[in-house]
Amino acid sequence: MRTTRRSYTEAVTGPAAGGGHAVLLDGRPLRTPLGRPVVVAAQGLAAALAGEWAAQGDTVRPRSMPLFRLVCTALDRTAERPGDLVDGLLRFVDTDLLCYRAEAPAELAARQRAAWQPLLDWLADRHAARLRVTTGILPVTQPAEAAARLRGVLDRLDPLPLTGLAEATAAAGSLVVGLALHDGRIDAAQAFEIAQLDETYQMELWGADEAAAARRDALSADLAAAERLIRLATAP
Repeated sequence: MRTTRRSYTEAVTGPAAGGGHAVLLDGRPLRTPLGRPVVVAAQGLAAALAGEWAAQGDTVRPRSMPLFRLVCTALDRTAERPGDLVDGLLRFVDTDLLCYRAEAPAELAARQRAAWQPLLDWLADRHAARLRVTTGILPVTQPAEAAARLRGVLDRLDPLPLTGLAEATAAAGSLVVGLALHDGRIDAAQAFEIAQLDETYQMELWGADEAAAARRDALSADLAAAERLIRLATAP
């Protein structure tokens, strides 16, 4: 999405004709890049979207509206082909960050075990999907039963929370982290710490450069946006 001159005065919410809550710019329905009206079931989410648009200055900067970006993705892409997104998420099962541990140094291995194993145990208890752990970089094939159970979990999600979960999973490199964030087992700050554990350890040893800091800031923002979308979309 490109920046444009602001051409509206007011961004508010209003009832949509077919039900739900619409975002209105000077009374006109806001639309996605593919022309679909931005209508959501949760009033709080609609209000948050309107708030992003109301906060724009003379120039509308889509990059400063992470909720709007994710909602557009959900309406334009996820809702049309949810199975494609589920298939993509399931590819993380065999590559999940939490399943690949360091053999050395001992301190890093201990940190990984302390931060990551509780989430794998939670996944097994909550969703009956137990994943195998390995050391080194050689791939591990996870049980087909675990993947099937996770598919069942993902298939039941509505497009908006599924999109938020996908954003978190991609940012963290871990479907386990994405599911834990979706289910409220962890928050965005904890997800960041878990996903960046290795990088944080290296920074403690060698320091951080400007590019690495920028990547971490972007990842943190993505996780925060994903959590906000999930919470607002699933609020009662």
